[in-house]
Amino acid sequence: MTNKYAEYKNLNLVELSNNVLKYWEENNIFRQSLAIREGKIPFIFYEGPPSANGKPGIHHVMARAIKDIFCRYKTQKGFYVERKAGWDTHGLPIELAVEQSLGITKEDIGTKISVDEYNQACRKEVMKYKNLWDDLTVKMGYWVDLENPYITFENEYIETLWYLLAQMYKKGLLYKGYTIQPYSPAAGTGLSSHELNMPGCYRDVKDTTVVAQFRLSKQQNYLKTCPWGLSGEMPDNVYVLAWTTTPWTLPSNTALAIGPTIDYVLVRTFNAYSGNPIMVILAKALLPAYFSEKNENLSFDDYRLGDKNIPYQVVAECKGEKLLGLEYEQLIPWVNPGKGAFRLIAGDYVTTEDGTGIVHIAPTFGADDDRVAKQANVPPLFMIDRDGKRQPMVDKTGKFYRIEDLHSDFVKNQVNVALYKDFAGRYVKNEYDAEAKEDNLDIDICVMLKQQNLAFKIEKHTHNYPHCWRTDKPILYYPLDSWFIRTTAVKERMIALNKTIRWKPESTGSGRFGNWLENLVDWNLSRTRYWGTPLPIWRTEDGSEEICIESVAQLRQEIDKAVAAGFMKENPYQSEDYNKFDLHRPYIDHVVLVSPSGKKMMRELDLIDVWFDSGAMPYAQYFYPRNDISKVFPADFIAEGVDQTRGWFFTLHAIATIISDSVSYKNVISNGLVLDKNGNKMSKRLGNAVDPFETLEKYGPDATRWYMITNTQPWENLKFDIDGIDEVRRKFFGTLYNTYSFFALYANIDKFTYQEADIPLKQRPEIDQWIVSELNTLINKVDEYYADYEPTKAGRLIQYFVDVYLSNWYVRLSRRRFWKGEYNEDKISAYQTLYTCLEVLSQLIAPIAPFFAEQLYRDLNSVTKKNKAESVHLSDFPVADKKYINSNLEKQMQLAQQISSMVLSLRKRNNIKVRQPLSRIIIPIISPQTQQQIEAVKELIMSEVNIKEIEFLSDDNNILVKKIKPNFKTLGPKYGKMMKAIAEAIANFSQNDITRIENEKEINLTVENQNITICLSDVEIVTDDIPGWIVANEDAITVALDITIDEQLRYEGIARELVNRIQNIRKESDFDVVDKIDVRLSYHPEMENVLHSFKTYICSETLCNRLELIDNFTSEQQVELSDTITLDIEIEKLSEKQKKALIKDLRAKMLLAADNLQFEKAAELRDKIKELSI
Repeated sequence: MTNKYAEYKNLNLVELSNNVLKYWEENNIFRQSLAIREGKIPFIFYEGPPSANGKPGIHHVMARAIKDIFCRYKTQKGFYVERKAGWDTHGLPIELAVEQSLGITKEDIGTKISVDEYNQACRKEVMKYKNLWDDLTVKMGYWVDLENPYITFENEYIETLWYLLAQMYKKGLLYKGYTIQPYSPAAGTGLSSHELNMPGCYRDVKDTTVVAQFRLSKQQNYLKTCPWGLSGEMPDNVYVLAWTTTPWTLPSNTALAIGPTIDYVLVRTFNAYSGNPIMVILAKALLPAYFSEKNENLSFDDYRLGDKNIPYQVVAECKGEKLLGLEYEQLIPWVNPGKGAFRLIAGDYVTTEDGTGIVHIAPTFGADDDRVAKQANVPPLFMIDRDGKRQPMVDKTGKFYRIEDLHSDFVKNQVNVALYKDFAGRYVKNEYDAEAKEDNLDIDICVMLKQQNLAFKIEKHTHNYPHCWRTDKPILYYPLDSWFIRTTAVKERMIALNKTIRWKPESTGSGRFGNWLENLVDWNLSRTRYWGTPLPIWRTEDGSEEICIESVAQLRQEIDKAVAAGFMKENPYQSEDYNKFDLHRPYIDHVVLVSPSGKKMMRELDLIDVWFDSGAMPYAQYFYPRNDISKVFPADFIAEGVDQTRGWFFTLHAIATIISDSVSYKNVISNGLVLDKNGNKMSKRLGNAVDPFETLEKYGPDATRWYMITNTQPWENLKFDIDGIDEVRRKFFGTLYNTYSFFALYANIDKFTYQEADIPLKQRPEIDQWIVSELNTLINKVDEYYADYEPTKAGRLIQYFVDVYLSNWYVRLSRRRFWKGEYNEDKISAYQTLYTCLEVLSQLIAPIAPFFAEQLYRDLNSVTKKNKAESVHLSDFPVADKKYINSNLEKQMQLAQQISSMVLSLRKRNNIKVRQPLSRIIIPIISPQTQQQIEAVKELIMSEVNIKEIEFLSDDNNILVKKIKPNFKTLGPKYGKMMKAIAEAIANFSQNDITRIENEKEINLTVENQNITICLSDVEIVTDDIPGWIVANEDAITVALDITIDEQLRYEGIARELVNRIQNIRKESDFDVVDKIDVRLSYHPEMENVLHSFKTYICSETLCNRLELIDNFTSEQQVELSDTITLDIEIEKLSEKQKKALIKDLRAKMLLAADNLQFEKAAELRDKIKELSI
């Protein structure tokens, strides 16, 4: 135990955090914080696993700070808070990084590199930056168990995933289906709908679009009568118009969809590119989008190719149902899809919002297209590859199938090689082509159609298109053979459970997440990749028998059966040691099982969606069902970025609903993005990314965390500005540091170590009672905000308390009590009060600023040993004492602060220094209670604003005239046309009306026979200045300041300026706070009057022993006291010898005064001797 409080030369948050970090490590404080809460009520927290193959960014500091805050807070509240780290080690992020580092593509795996070698490279890649992540975690003070993390590639973890899938399988919720799914050619795998809906996946792109002309067949087999009732044969120039933003899908067109209830028109016109006369069909509602009304009456005979205005004529119209069955010629006849294609069919999703009201249907590239085509018995356009498998026209790398990759019989019978060969092998989007050329497939197809008189309109169009969340490249909708989780079967239950979760913000839970659940589709689980959790399903070749394995033990048993059946030579999973085998590919692919009927069963080669890995962590991190999770499920709290709303948040919720019929988490913060200071997304490409390590190294973790948390609420996007961190360092931590330094300086001088009994609050001065009341109110509110997952509100409230209440008010107004007078009850009260404030603040800020809080707490507690907990993070969260809260006293002090602020603003507005005393202020009485509250702090206000008197004006002697006018910004939107009459009514308010609305905050009026309520915020009230006075209004308070300065007031102002200058020189000269001084000043006639009245005051304030005015005195140092007074000054510190001589002289004078019965003078001399003796 030390007897002195630590004193520092300056605030260095980086050095402070390093020292605290060392202390935590040496004393194992994190482990201690768990140990002391062992057996207490648990607070369950789940860590969302990051992928360690990417470097952490500044946004990870934000995300981890949010998690850390509530885990620390709950620990202080007495809960046992286990915090298990985790690593997400499967999936696309790792695979794509490995492919890039090895210079290969997915197609090279199994040829240029074996699956085994590839997966070994992935295993190394997953922990590439683990050390960086660990370093960031430690340096920013995020307490989480890094020694025992869950790792998603471990066999025990995978086994739990298999168990969960098996339970879904048993419930009939796992099935295989061939459907149109989002597919990423760049990643080489299908994607789930939640992956497709990650933030930023849908982007605006500018593509070449075309309104294509599909020529109606002259010979109609299905429709025997003309839809328009026209006679004769079908003309050979009638076309159906359909618009597409993906011209590359047109060769796969097999139908056109129309709305049966939509009105369609037949229009006679010319093709703008060829000038050929044509007749076109489109929705009537969209006619103006393609044909200008002014061109309807133009002459057809006068039209010439190239004319901007093209004549048209509406020939006929009918409902869409009459067009159903119309046949048309194949637009791009490269591949014959078979019978039943090229008809107009019904589409329930066809609208007239854009396009032509007719939708081009390519069943292999759109889920809705596939659905309506099947309903109408229209075949999709499939190719047959070399292996005899049906494939869409585009292969899985994103290019049209090469002719040599197709089955020879198929090419011979169904492919027009002459037409197709120039387009075969071309990528449908340049982004898929590593050697992308300038030519563009969409453009080339449009040009071809234009040349064939089959393009009605070609233009660039900006539209929203989905991109892969990991490769940033466009996706395709593709027919895939996939395994699905039937999440739609539990949709209603997921919606119901979601309503029990507390979302921060609520709008994410009910909006973004809630809407997502309302439109839920089944979860595409399959991934055609290599590094991930293998799907544990084995099937016979014909698909008639299958098994879903739920554990290694079951796998072992089934392999033994296969060995007995002769399908396998040995059992590679015989060992009970999970480190002796690997459940990953390719090893698991070699396992052949035997069906009940004796057939071979091979594993379905798919991996599972990596989001299932992380979504299963509540179970898998504890290797469920081997271990019970009932005490650690569900989570009380989780937090991740908003991009996880349809990622981790969704998969946690889906799996928990299916497996446990429960929520997976009770409270969730969905934190926003961290943008640059201009609101742009951070990226290396833009050069605006912030290095988290550099930031922590320069400003320290506390300032960084405090800035990120208090700048904006966690769920809002943060515009990250380095200057903001520096401002927090100076304004908040600087203020708190200065407050502690002030305390430590004087507490060390007076040897205050809190050994005295607590002085009862009622015996303490009112200002002590007030700050203790505010402190207890603060404890209550901060506790409420933390409990409600509102760290921003908690931080801002603490900030306000430190700045406005503690530093700028309590310490400033109490400073004399610390550095003057004896060590008596008043001074002890001041020390005890300030100590308590600092100690409580260290505990309140500990969740957000753990390092500074620790240092502050230990600097205090190492001297006093008041708290048994050696670390602030081992201490209990403060509990407010209701009996210490005095709301009336708080209101009084708020009034004192408000009135003081108003008077100081008036001084500033009129360039009157605060050190210049003024005679009085007058305040109109609002209510007897308010007057009483102001009277109670009257002396404090007068001292604070340097005035001599406060006077109150009642209604009958109120000399101030107030004016009122309407606030059009608030009233306008509410009352609109009535505003003129309301403004006139407000202008007619009497002084009593104005006083009434100020007091009651509202007033009722009747305007144009309507009753309306005018609130105080609906008006603006000002008070006219009167001669010799200046006036200010704020809320219901009005203050008038008398600015007349007489001679005596002026002299006092000069005296105060001199005190200020002497104090500044003392500080610059590095004098100790207790050093006595002699002061010599050059002569000035006005200074004689000043010293005559205020010499004692000046000497007392500056510890001045002798103050002299000397004629013809010069010095190198000067002080300016007013516009007319500038003095030479010299200050000399008294030596010990001088001090002793002076004390001896004063003692003699004191005894003489006592002998002469001059007891007052003797007492003064005695006090002076005491001061000199300190």
